[in-house]
Amino acid sequence: MSGVAKGLREWIGRGAVAVLAGLCLSSSGEAQTLAALPAPTYAAAITGQARPIVGWVEFCARYASECAIDPSEPEIVTLTPRLWQTIVSVNRTVNAGTRPVTDQEHWGVPDRWDLAEDGSGDCEDFQLLKRRLLAQSGLPRRAMRMTVVIDEKGEGHAVLMLRTDRGDLILDNKTSAVLPWQRTGYVFIKREAQGAVGWVSLGGATGPTTTANR
Repeated sequence: MSGVAKGLREWIGRGAVAVLAGLCLSSSGEAQTLAALPAPTYAAAITGQARPIVGWVEFCARYASECAIDPSEPEIVTLTPRLWQTIVSVNRTVNAGTRPVTDQEHWGVPDRWDLAEDGSGDCEDFQLLKRRLLAQSGLPRRAMRMTVVIDEKGEGHAVLMLRTDRGDLILDNKTSAVLPWQRTGYVFIKREAQGAVGWVSLGGATGPTTTANR
């Protein structure tokens, strides 16, 4: 295991809340970060109901709390400089500390959604770990939705969509930049719903039955 991966596991073991608390910015730091916040844009439109990925259904059977909907949580978060710092830090740390590996190599099956807590995983595993860490830091799970896209290779790919007052932002294992969904270059197929357990369509092409290997 790499030193980065080991450090990430230790971070998870200590609890992400305590570590992320150290990201608090001074007033001058907040002013500097504010300029780096993404410009406000529009949210991805929902066009109807969608069938979930089988791997997600199986993941929810093992980790029900990761998929549950709490209607008391907000659907959209206000993006502050401090929150932005936390989001960017988690995205970069997980990307750097997780070894990309196919589900076939990792689990011996074509597609399995899981938490990359052993330091290895494919695209959805990266994003599920990011969501858990961000939830531990206080972000509402309801505002963080697993999302399936078609990537630049024409393959199925999983990202994490964060719904904010500045638009829908994407956390991705392919880049350390947290981008507005329109700037990713992906075709957006579907994501988790926010009103009930299930998925909604985002109007893209017919969705893949599995996600890409990495």
